[in-house]
Amino acid sequence: MTVSVLVVDDSPTMRGLITAALRRDPEIEVLGSACDPLEAREAIKRLNPDVITLDVEMPNMNGLEFLEKIMRLRPMPVVMVSTLTQAGAEVTLAALELGAVDAVGKPGAGVTAMEAFADLATKVKVAARSRVRAGGGATARPAPTSATYRAAADHVLAIGASTGGVEALLGIISAFPADCPATVVTQHMPATFTPSFAARLDRASAATVREATDGAPLARGCVYIAPGGEAHLEVAGVTPRCRLVRSDTVSGHRPSVDVLFRSVAALRRPMTGVILTGMGRDGAQGLLAMRQAGAGTLGQDEASCVVYGMPKAAFELGAVERQLPLSRLPAAILDLCAEPA
Repeated sequence: MTVSVLVVDDSPTMRGLITAALRRDPEIEVLGSACDPLEAREAIKRLNPDVITLDVEMPNMNGLEFLEKIMRLRPMPVVMVSTLTQAGAEVTLAALELGAVDAVGKPGAGVTAMEAFADLATKVKVAARSRVRAGGGATARPAPTSATYRAAADHVLAIGASTGGVEALLGIISAFPADCPATVVTQHMPATFTPSFAARLDRASAATVREATDGAPLARGCVYIAPGGEAHLEVAGVTPRCRLVRSDTVSGHRPSVDVLFRSVAALRRPMTGVILTGMGRDGAQGLLAMRQAGAGTLGQDEASCVVYGMPKAAFELGAVERQLPLSRLPAAILDLCAEPA
């Protein structure tokens, strides 16, 4: 199946680089390009592409405004192309919350177009198979409040996600009370994105959310996000602490969900594992290890996933006890982690 793409960027040079990167894949057809949202709107009507790549900073209307209109009026798969700066990361995260499927960084200092767009074609093809929902945004069923909930003091919650995970994690973590279980999260994303992502989750949640640092002790009421790109996040110790391990990719990723889950499985304490939307199989074997060690395990169901890859692999392996829609996951997670009555 050939995936058709419209490239939207105000820079002729960038449009050329993105087009060249996509045309190297024989399964992708670039139908055309547009220099701003007004031109893009007409091109979408005329060409009906499967996917669009979208810049953020453009004349006449910025990329976020245009994305919001797309998701409200004509939902379709969008891959954002953003500068890898703090400002670019924050805008890209906002785009992912609005419903963009994925994002790639533009070439920058010391980064060639070949390097920056190495996985662009793959992300575009995944986007073409993804489930795009009108309006974007994750809506969770109300979970217990701090006044009615207390997490078990020694319980560890581990969550893994990839494509579509920004929206899913926002839906889950924003529903957590201040006294949530000690939570560790691996989400596949670039290194420049995770500080902004942790800060965004912290603002949205009653819990304290931060990027994980080496040696940080796990504490109830805190959520620790694996730093992107350079190290794996593990949990280790009699009194569990975060450990950042600089080693090769595992299951094709660094940080890897499998690495996190296996480290939690080795802890001698109550634990829960959750696997969310994402492409591939990262986390399936690790979640199985957690279940075999006595953990409660949950997976996001197919209908609510942007990409039903990681949860499917874990479910077929027997690692998932229950599959639930995203809207039901926060309450189910907190039930598994609650202090016994």
